[in-house]
Amino acid sequence: MRFLLLAAALSLAVPAAFASAERYQIRYAADLVDVCDTNSRAADAEAAAAFCHGYLVGAFHFYDAATPPAARFACAPDPTPSRSEVMNGFVAWAKAHPQHMQERAVETLFRFLANTYPCTD
Repeated sequence: MRFLLLAAALSLAVPAAFASAERYQIRYAADLVDVCDTNSRAADAEAAAAFCHGYLVGAFHFYDAATPPAARFACAPDPTPSRSEVMNGFVAWAKAHPQHMQERAVETLFRFLANTYPCTD
């Protein structure tokens, strides 16, 4: 009986989760800002913030793994800011630099990171 209830719950939850993710198509910086700016998405702010956090963390982890330390231009400061601080900072920075809104999202993200968290070594 428990198995049937769990299966029924999952069959309802999984499609809903994928439907939410389908709504967040990130191509340009403006797309990423739209998802990360949770003030403008009251109805799905929690899902949008989680998606944004995943995008930002995934991009930075790939950069960190793929870029030798001597070639890095953006570095996490100590203490490391929270994901929400980085997300909100990115949104504010991007809105202040609208000339980058039609560039690829990851390029604009790293413009922000290099400007805000440059490597100081």
